[in-house]
Amino acid sequence: MRHRICETQHLIPAMDASWLRGTLLVLFGYLLGSVPFGILVAKAFDRDLDLRKAGSGNIGATNVARTLGRGAGILTLALDAGKGILALALARQLLDPSAHHWLALVGGAVFLGHIFPVYLRFRGGKGVAVALGVVLSLSPETAFVLVVLFAAVLYFTRFVSLASLCAAVGLPVAMAFLGKSRHYVTLALVMSFLVIYTHRENIHRLLSGQESRFGSPPGE
Repeated sequence: MRHRICETQHLIPAMDASWLRGTLLVLFGYLLGSVPFGILVAKAFDRDLDLRKAGSGNIGATNVARTLGRGAGILTLALDAGKGILALALARQLLDPSAHHWLALVGGAVFLGHIFPVYLRFRGGKGVAVALGVVLSLSPETAFVLVVLFAAVLYFTRFVSLASLCAAVGLPVAMAFLGKSRHYVTLALVMSFLVIYTHRENIHRLLSGQESRFGSPPGE
């Protein structure tokens, strides 16, 4: 009995430390996700440009590419995806790599930070690039499937929004089909729903035939 009590006393500090590290990493993930790299890249290319008042007004890679060129768009895509990769790489170093619930929470925090950034009064991007970084870190094979799906839809339709929506719908399906952790599948469902939600105006334009194709000026 005394031996069991001693074991319990040793476990409690370890659990407290794990919870503290996990909570701090979730907070860090949200703050990192909130960094508006699209706006920062736009300012680096054109100091007088406010990306929120240019093109579609979105701070994501697609609007950066349309406004400043594909190079700036690719840089924004890489930086936004890198937010998820960095936060989860750090989480794996500081937490038990098998603690899927913590990894899912950190990934979700980065994703939510991008969509609802504290630095921009909770008005952020659509979450596609950040979701890619998170999924790439949690399940590279799922990311591969989604990239292929995205590329195929974009190639045949030239609609970035439609390709993003198809990838969002496919995300939880691919996660579940590949037998990933229930925590990852739950995160995939949340990210899928929010990506679809952030594309609600794009859905309306797609249905009305007013959505711009990639490589064309807005309105064409």
